[in-house]
Amino acid sequence: MPGVLRRSLLFAVLLTCAVPARAADPLVMFLLGVARDMAIKAIEERMARPAPEPEVYGGTTVQPAHLRQLIHDSFLHLSEGQREEIFQALNAELVKHENFTVRASIIEYFSQRALQVRIAHMQLAQLNSVQMQRLAFEFRKEIRGMPEEDMKQLRGTLQQGLLPVPADLNRLLLAQFD
Repeated sequence: MPGVLRRSLLFAVLLTCAVPARAADPLVMFLLGVARDMAIKAIEERMARPAPEPEVYGGTTVQPAHLRQLIHDSFLHLSEGQREEIFQALNAELVKHENFTVRASIIEYFSQRALQVRIAHMQLAQLNSVQMQRLAFEFRKEIRGMPEEDMKQLRGTLQQGLLPVPADLNRLLLAQFD
């Protein structure tokens, strides 16, 4: 298919350059339109496909299943769809040939950050209600000095559940905006 697409596109470009538009035969213009539509459709289909999952990422011993599990275990505050979105974005970068030399570094950096998020989430989940109230009170003092735009952005982040905190603490923090 890519060979046919390239030949069609090359044919269309050469034909466009060789014949002025007003002198071209309507049949040729129709064929050019079909070739253009085929090229656009092929590009859209290629862009819509998720990056393929290799057995292991080249230059590493890491399997995509391990990264998927790390994301699932570390980002507890996100929905399944959001976690899958993170995996797809990370996987797309890791399978790019131009990232071969930095692939291991990307995986290491991401793994460290994911584990930090997981540890922080677990520590926050262990807080008792008095500690959570105290944390929420401190949060309220901090946000009072923030610019309005920053407060609005932080509130939106909390409302979407994107901050890596347990759900009950998230509700307490959101209540501090009222």
